[in-house]
Amino acid sequence: MQIVILCGGLATRLYPLTKKIPKAMIRIGGKPFLEYQLELVKKNGIFDVVLCIGYKGNQIKKYFGNGKKWGLRIKYSSDGKKLLGTGGALKKAEPLLEDVFLVMWGDCYLPFNFQKAIAFFKKHKKLGLMTVYKNENRIEPSNAEVKGNLVKAYSKKRRTKKMKYIDYGVSIFKKEVLKYIPKNKFYDLSKLNQLLIRKKQLLAFPVKRRFYQIGTFEGLEEFKRKYKKLTKL
Repeated sequence: MQIVILCGGLATRLYPLTKKIPKAMIRIGGKPFLEYQLELVKKNGIFDVVLCIGYKGNQIKKYFGNGKKWGLRIKYSSDGKKLLGTGGALKKAEPLLEDVFLVMWGDCYLPFNFQKAIAFFKKHKKLGLMTVYKNENRIEPSNAEVKGNLVKAYSKKRRTKKMKYIDYGVSIFKKEVLKYIPKNKFYDLSKLNQLLIRKKQLLAFPVKRRFYQIGTFEGLEEFKRKYKKLTKL
């Protein structure tokens, strides 16, 4: 199985920390955050990685290379001069992708069993899967409504009282969904999720352990406090 990690954003919420480095290269305990993500991926039995890079992405490429040092096989897809958004970056990586692949946000540490989500996806035979956490507006505002095995509604802007879950940060897709994403245009992955919801093709896989994110200074400081315990699990 192959995983795509989206790590090409500008990370403006972390300025001035990210003025000279990409968010994925913020050091915690002497290592870039992305290194913790890659170690987690490897623990979950996934060895093929595609890194979607953008802002100052050459720093990521120079540090991680082909991934051999970490026992991984790493390939790169770059947005180029124009940032393409999460969905656009995925479309740009299309030539590198397998028939089924995982996608993970580049600023989240997600301590759960990836293989269980993969098995769930294979069993239910849909085009996509979203991991969800029953957040009930505790960590961040909830953005997903789940009914049975499916995501019924998802929006970061138009939230409703029925939205008890939050997008956890890992998705699984069949490659054929990329036909819905335009080439070389800015496109947010949330649009693809909403399209699959309308087609009743987006599975919901509930995760019981909470996620950690470094997209804000508050989240970054929390991960710094907890990373030693989290990465031993």
